[in-house]
Amino acid sequence: MTTTRLPHPAEADREHVKPARLSPTDLLLLGLSALRTRPLRAVLSALGISIGIATLVVVTGIPASSRTALMEEFAALGTNLLRAEAATGTNDEPASLPPDSLAMAERIGPTEKVSAVANTHAVVRRSDRIPDAETSGLTVLATKLNLLDTLNGRVRLGAFLNQATENFPTVVLGNIAATRLGITAPDTQVRVNDTWFTVIGILAPLPLAPEIERSALIGWNAAKDVGFDDRPTVLYLRAQEAAIGDVRAVLPPTVHPQNPSQVRVSRPSDALTAKRLTENTFSALMLGLAAVALLVGGIGVANTMVISVLERKREIGLRRALGANRGQVRTQFLTESVVLCLLGGVAGVTLGAAATAGYAAAHAWPAVIPLGTVAAGLAAAVLTGVIAGVYPAVRAARLTPAEALAAP
Repeated sequence: MTTTRLPHPAEADREHVKPARLSPTDLLLLGLSALRTRPLRAVLSALGISIGIATLVVVTGIPASSRTALMEEFAALGTNLLRAEAATGTNDEPASLPPDSLAMAERIGPTEKVSAVANTHAVVRRSDRIPDAETSGLTVLATKLNLLDTLNGRVRLGAFLNQATENFPTVVLGNIAATRLGITAPDTQVRVNDTWFTVIGILAPLPLAPEIERSALIGWNAAKDVGFDDRPTVLYLRAQEAAIGDVRAVLPPTVHPQNPSQVRVSRPSDALTAKRLTENTFSALMLGLAAVALLVGGIGVANTMVISVLERKREIGLRRALGANRGQVRTQFLTESVVLCLLGGVAGVTLGAAATAGYAAAHAWPAVIPLGTVAAGLAAAVLTGVIAGVYPAVRAARLTPAEALAAP
């Protein structure tokens, strides 16, 4: 006869007892408890990861701000601008382009804006008392009305030529031309050859076109009174940046079909090449510095968590004795590491954004904080917390209750 042993009630109860599952809120409070009890250590530990994430934000934010300012400067200087001019004259005539060259250039597909000036070979003087031999090195240019818009220029004082004033003896002076003539305000007269012209405007500096700064600009129609032959000498053309090379190739035969070799076209702006090189340099700099910063911050947090395990052996033993299993102990320390790094990441993002904004303001740049960098910084903080907390968490979970409680 076989007898069956019934389990003791206490044993049956133990078989049905399962470790309590900790909710995410409990885990968070448990992870924060150690930070609350050791606030100074928490601050110093978070400071390491904060510096790392702040460095990540700074090394991306400052180059992004600088790049935005640089791109604005490049746009002002005209990375999509071409300058076509007559190289030499023919039959002892001054160098010039065909009269219909402006209209022909406008027919090029990717062209956005075209304007023209023409050297009238006239002389501008401050008064009729100045000897003929003194010219001040200034050029009198017949000007199309859209020149300023094409060059992204602006008027510093007064106004630019318009459809009314271009037919009358009015003149707009470049910044350097006004200085050489001693003119500081509009409504002053200057003498172009033997005709008095009224100054109606003075231009702001034009680094894109320094020849305009040293010129007196008169209307296309008014220039005929000083011997202008209606033939432009320089074309300024803006085209779509992606097609700038193709436009440059077809511009000479388009504006001067009979003799394209006599047309000299400026190369695409060196700023365009600098723009591309700058983007690559900033990207490499960002990756290198961010990696070093995160490595330093992660090592600091890992060191802090290892020390925390060594100092809290009794706490670990007490929790194990009260029923906490290895998984709960492991999750506790891992959560603490992640929370510590996340708080440091938030502080680092804030610190990095403030530093970037301050640096950009000091250099008169637009402050740019890439949202992708903020998200990447917080994600990197969490990832660093996981990596830095794995070994200390596993080490804490391996401690038996007796070993932990017997620790000095």
